[in-house]
Amino acid sequence: MSAEAADREAATSSRPCTPPQTSWFEFVLEEALLEQHLQKPSPDPPPVQLIVQFLEQASKPSVNEQNQVQPPPDNKRNRILKLLALKVAAHLKWDLDVLEKSLSVPVLNMLLNELLCISKVPPGTKHVDVDLSTLPPTTAMAILLYNRWAIRTIVQSSFPVKQAKPGPPQLNVMNQIQQEKELTENILKVLKEQAADSILVLEGALKLNKDLYVHTIRTLDLLAMEPGMVNGETESSTAGLKISAEEIQCQVCYDLGAIYFQQGSTNAAVHEKAKEKFFKTKELIAKNGSSSLHFTVDEERLAGYCQACEVLTSSSDDASQQATPYSQIHSCMKSGKYQDLVKIFLEDNLTLSLPEQFRQSVLRELFQKAQQGNDALDEVCFKVCVCNTVCDVLQGRIIDIQFCQLFLKPSKEKIDFLLEVCSGSINLENASEELKRRMAAFLKNLCLGMEDLQFVFMISSHELFIKLLKDDERKLLIDQMRKRSPRINLCTKPVTSFYDIPASASVNIGQLEHQLILSVDPWRIRQILIELHGMTSERQFWTISNKWEVPNVYGNVILGIKDSLTRDLVYILMAKGLHCCAIKDFVHAKQLFAACLELVTEFSPKLRQVMLNEMLLLDIYTHEAGAGVSGERPPSDLISRVRGYLEMRVPDIPLRQVIAEECVAFLLNWCENEYLTMQVPLPLVQTNPYVKLGQLLAATCKELPGPKESRRTAKDLWEVVVQICSVSNQHKRGNDGRVSLIKHRESTLGIMYRSELLSFIKKLREPLVLTTILSLFVKLHNVREDIVNDIAAEHISIWPSSIPNLQSVDFEAVAITVKELVSYALTINANNHFWLIIQADIYFATNQYSAALHYYLQAGAVCSDFFNKMVPPDVYTDQVIKRMIKCCSLLNCHTQVAILCQFLREVDYKTAFKALQEQNSHDAMDSYYEYIWDVTILEYLTYLHHKRGETDKRQIAIKAIGQTELNSSNPEEVLQLAAQRRKKKFLQAMAKLYF
Repeated sequence: MSAEAADREAATSSRPCTPPQTSWFEFVLEEALLEQHLQKPSPDPPPVQLIVQFLEQASKPSVNEQNQVQPPPDNKRNRILKLLALKVAAHLKWDLDVLEKSLSVPVLNMLLNELLCISKVPPGTKHVDVDLSTLPPTTAMAILLYNRWAIRTIVQSSFPVKQAKPGPPQLNVMNQIQQEKELTENILKVLKEQAADSILVLEGALKLNKDLYVHTIRTLDLLAMEPGMVNGETESSTAGLKISAEEIQCQVCYDLGAIYFQQGSTNAAVHEKAKEKFFKTKELIAKNGSSSLHFTVDEERLAGYCQACEVLTSSSDDASQQATPYSQIHSCMKSGKYQDLVKIFLEDNLTLSLPEQFRQSVLRELFQKAQQGNDALDEVCFKVCVCNTVCDVLQGRIIDIQFCQLFLKPSKEKIDFLLEVCSGSINLENASEELKRRMAAFLKNLCLGMEDLQFVFMISSHELFIKLLKDDERKLLIDQMRKRSPRINLCTKPVTSFYDIPASASVNIGQLEHQLILSVDPWRIRQILIELHGMTSERQFWTISNKWEVPNVYGNVILGIKDSLTRDLVYILMAKGLHCCAIKDFVHAKQLFAACLELVTEFSPKLRQVMLNEMLLLDIYTHEAGAGVSGERPPSDLISRVRGYLEMRVPDIPLRQVIAEECVAFLLNWCENEYLTMQVPLPLVQTNPYVKLGQLLAATCKELPGPKESRRTAKDLWEVVVQICSVSNQHKRGNDGRVSLIKHRESTLGIMYRSELLSFIKKLREPLVLTTILSLFVKLHNVREDIVNDIAAEHISIWPSSIPNLQSVDFEAVAITVKELVSYALTINANNHFWLIIQADIYFATNQYSAALHYYLQAGAVCSDFFNKMVPPDVYTDQVIKRMIKCCSLLNCHTQVAILCQFLREVDYKTAFKALQEQNSHDAMDSYYEYIWDVTILEYLTYLHHKRGETDKRQIAIKAIGQTELNSSNPEEVLQLAAQRRKKKFLQAMAKLYF
């Protein structure tokens, strides 16, 4: 039995068992009236309901004489009833859209099975095994109709269905509903099992390149005639309603696309097939026009399918994949780029291309992910909800409850983002009055619904709020807010009426002053000051915070402004901008300085230049903390502005010394040595100490390395630094009549104080400049110290070897400066081996031997890939090795001393033998023997242990001597390789010990 026959049997066997009630006369009359009924403009009942009536009559079981229920008999009456049902469907041109809307799955299954029977489909044959091209056109079309319906039913069953509201319970109705539900489930089960076959049938139909025909009322009448009366017309290719090949392909492609799309939920690769079918459908509709089709296609649904397929399928063309907001949102959700998602929603608030339901579905998905434990999505949920809410406001919809819940506890960040969304969602120049009115009402109601005045003033002082609401409306709103009586709730219990006293005017002023201290928004600061000056004119509000500090050179000019409101505003904007610079909040600093510049430009050229200078300093800070860290050169216009500042000759402009200091350091850091050396105006060098120092440093670095004749600039720099580090001596007579000598550490003899010089050097980052100034101070440190404790440095030979008046130099301060400078230099580059050697020498000179060894070893490690390569000889000089030997000796690590003696150009056997004689050694002793490659030292060790009777240690020494690679007959290359390998292992072991 075929699956179709099984469906028919299931459908007929489940009908209620009631005897036929229609007489033959009534039945014949009904058949006669059918055609007249179908000709009416609006037949009642509708034609499709006649199918149900006819099939129900034809499928009613019969009862025999023994009252036993029998299947419906295959008699003439039932055949004519089924034929009548088929005629109604033919009248409707077999439109599946119409039939599916009005007929249940069992009824439509029965109808299409009858169509298969009357169309001469071979019984018991699977449709997938039939070659459609060999069948009569009407038969092939019947198979297509059945398999298209099967696919469409499977797809439709995957959609959620809204349950109908049940009426009063009736037992017979409930039984009938339950029976129909079970029957539908059985049919769906069979259809899903046959789904693969149905897909193959429809795919095969796409290969047919010929027109097909579907039964009409006339062809059905011909089929119902007696066999002898049929002249073969129904077998002809021209019988029935003609369906063109392109129309067939259009419908089949659409149905196949739908089933492929439904299967894509479990197999993503199938989405490619769905995309192909849907786009083919679009092409056919565009070619033929939707009005010419006998079978209509829901073009809106098709467009939705196409858009979804574009999103779900990967495209090699990224630009086309990002063509729609849907694809961008899908990509963001998939990759977790939620900030980009928020940006898309914000941009769509202007275009309003995303439907409300889609926006809400994305928000629901985000909420679900957040509830699953992803706390980072809470902020994203809020931002998307705000975007949706503002979109609803602009379109006149009711605000969603989720927004109200998320805004129960507002914060500064939430208000800031809300105002950002509102500003970005409306173009005030092109927006209609209706949109402006809606946005204004939303912001106004938001203010009225808030308890905290801080947030109210954040909104009311915003630029958008000021533009949307007229002055009268803003004043009315402010009055309404002031009339609201703030309450003080000290506990959860009822309190007496004493605590319900409204806040006084002084309390309101205090709240505004508090907001003024906290705010960094220039617009908000201006609005609050306007409010405060409207309440009282007796206060100077620039004094309310002792944290607001403006340099004295600026303060005198600012406090000379006559208008009190302008004076307060300029002072506070500058003070807050300087504070933001100090804490590296450069974004807010730029906003504050820009607002201040715009304000002072109107009335004070002097303050305008001051603000331009401060913004130059801010731009220097911003670049050095941002792109400059990665080595990116500053833009050329910034370098030009720095040069312009240094060359500025505007009289009576208050200047801060730190700006000149930062400008010179900036030029040195970016190797603008040519400008500092050759192009700086001479008067500027003579008047600005930082420019002079920068010029000398640039000239010295420019000439490195060079002949002795080019060291004139180095000598000039030396003299300037020596003068800065010199002390001024004064004599003072005491009470006892004796004369005492007083030394002033901070000498006024030089172009600047030593502390100012140190502060300037700590702004430098260029390695060559730092190395130059560091070597100068090292040389100055070595001038007085004896040869044992001198410090090595790169380029130390370019400096003079003596000072005429040693007594005038504060060598104690020089030593402190060297320590601070090398510590700072290592923060710039901790892997500079020359700086590490200087640090080690400083620890050595101060008798900190363990720390000295640490830095000596670190210097060797950084320039040899942790000793995997040979340490360069200019790093581990004989002087460095000797100091390492002394460190180990004073730490009682005598075996290490003996090994290090091998590192010298000439092995120091005397020191090595003396160290090995020490029996109180704090190192690993014999475990280090494997690192000795000098046979003489190993032979001495063998003799020493034999003399002491230390047999085990003697055997270790003998084993070390016996290694073939140490044989003196080996080539020199082999011996050097053996030595190098032992050096590497020993230094790595030392590094692990001291790091």
